[in-house]
Amino acid sequence: MASTTTLLLHSPNPSCAHTHRSSNSTQTLKPIKKVTIADPKKAIGCLFGVGLALTLVVAPASAAELPPPLLASSFQLTEPANALSLPTWAIHVSSVAEWITAMALVWQYGEKSGFESWKGLSWGMVPLLGGAFCACTWHFFYNSESLEVLVALQAALTMIGNATMCYAAFRIYKSSEESSQDL
Repeated sequence: MASTTTLLLHSPNPSCAHTHRSSNSTQTLKPIKKVTIADPKKAIGCLFGVGLALTLVVAPASAAELPPPLLASSFQLTEPANALSLPTWAIHVSSVAEWITAMALVWQYGEKSGFESWKGLSWGMVPLLGGAFCACTWHFFYNSESLEVLVALQAALTMIGNATMCYAAFRIYKSSEESSQDL
């Protein structure tokens, strides 16, 4: 087994085909070249479920608390006391992913419904996404004092984003008011 593994890992052209042996013959299966997702909604639901399960099941609050067999003896991970826990990181990352998804869905609604003012709402969401990236970046570097400018930038982007979303909502209201008067 070890020689086979060594051969596969170190050969210039590793074998990708798998062999299945039945009682009388040997059949070679072709490798999968393309994976397609049949139902994207089920895939998103599955990813959400897996993320939720990992968030609830993961016992250690941070990577520093992982048991020794999972960490190499020469590689000791030490994090400061203000490091975010794995569930908190899961919430941060999923929130950013959800925000990006919401922006895309709002944009698609504007295109498919013919109400172009909804695209403005998607643009109005951009500063808030920038604020989220500022927060994640600051936390990634353990809330470093040298990056405190990101906290001020996040606050400014949040204020700007709230204003742009308010303006976009007003534009949607006005366009729906105009379209209802046309009927």
